[in-house]
Amino acid sequence: MIARLRARWQETRASYWFYPALFTTLATLLAFATVWVDRQGGSVWLAQHDWIDIVRPEGARTILNVIAGSMIGVASTVFSITIAAVVYASGSYGPRLLSNFMEDRGNQLSLATFIATFVYAVLVLRVVRDVKESMGDPGFVPQLSLVIATLLMGVSIAILVYFLNHVPSSIRINAVLEGIGARLLREVHERFPDDCIEESVGDAPQGEQIKAHGTGYIQIVDFAGLDEIARDAGCRLELRLRPGDFVHPGIALVGVVGAKIDDAMREAVQDCFSTGVMRSRAQDIEFLIDELVEIALRALSPGINDPFTAVTAMHWLGAATAAIGQRELRGGPDRGDYDWNRVVPLNDDFDHFVTRGFGGIMSAAATSPIAAAQFLNCLKGAATAVALDTRRARLRMEGARLIEQARLALDGPALGELEAHYCDFDRAMKDDADERLCS
Repeated sequence: MIARLRARWQETRASYWFYPALFTTLATLLAFATVWVDRQGGSVWLAQHDWIDIVRPEGARTILNVIAGSMIGVASTVFSITIAAVVYASGSYGPRLLSNFMEDRGNQLSLATFIATFVYAVLVLRVVRDVKESMGDPGFVPQLSLVIATLLMGVSIAILVYFLNHVPSSIRINAVLEGIGARLLREVHERFPDDCIEESVGDAPQGEQIKAHGTGYIQIVDFAGLDEIARDAGCRLELRLRPGDFVHPGIALVGVVGAKIDDAMREAVQDCFSTGVMRSRAQDIEFLIDELVEIALRALSPGINDPFTAVTAMHWLGAATAAIGQRELRGGPDRGDYDWNRVVPLNDDFDHFVTRGFGGIMSAAATSPIAAAQFLNCLKGAATAVALDTRRARLRMEGARLIEQARLALDGPALGELEAHYCDFDRAMKDDADERLCS
């Protein structure tokens, strides 16, 4: 249940309705509060100060009508611009990047501010009354509320200027890649905080299996809930899948070691896995790697033929590979107050991440002399930060696989230049390995 709630919360925060709904509620409460203050003497207090121009009922209606009308118009325009930017970005960079723009706080908060200002102005407008001497009604103009409405309009204008700059900046490919790459580096350091001393080898899968009962991508795993189940049953739970993997009935989720599985345990374990129709970045570090790979592959496709975008993606991927190569990779995607000896995550080795990243780009990069040369440079750069010889050998092997593929895709001077570049790469990797061995 906790896993499902966390997954729904992630989806809610990535929607375009949550912050507008939240800001609308706050604007409603603010309108009632300021109108109440005006009725309790706030308007009279403001009228006693010369620096405030007292507004008559007709002027108040005009101001509030202008604010409300302009804000709903701006909100409609902002929404249209946002949708156009999202459509362009998902079509140019890949549909899986749609979630990046849906989660953009700048877009969400801009739309929410305009809608909240509109709601506030409308709610204040409804209490403005004209003077009716025959009925003994002196009329009412909420002066404090009107001042706040004007301030909200000023804030909205500032946010509009920010939004008009933010949207074109956010869909630039370098900004998109920076956002993905920077988040990937943060996730690597958070998920794998310990430096690696030696390569660890995972144990073979054990235990009786508990299988999935639903269909979809694993979005959230409740490790604390699994830990509680393992503690109560006096057993060990070994995960067979990672967040981001696709499951359907019959696919093994965990292996139970040291206890007999009953229906209650099976149902409790299954409830600790939340599935959905799409992957979530909450616990899925491979999703970020796949986004960089997807951008690089689309850029290297014959229809687009943009090797420099692919090179930028490989630069960020190289930085992430270097960070992964320095880390101890045993540990799950969600670290908390629970025992990893009772709940054993599916630990991926360095080869898994290299294959997922550079291995996914390799065949496409081999068709472009520019991309292939930078592919080797990124591998060499990542290797300089990696201390373990086994991991450096894996990077060197990836370079050998690239040149082997390039010999099938290239010919002539382009292949000759790449062969020379590969010789420099291979020599640098050997020399560095010899220096490490001597030291």
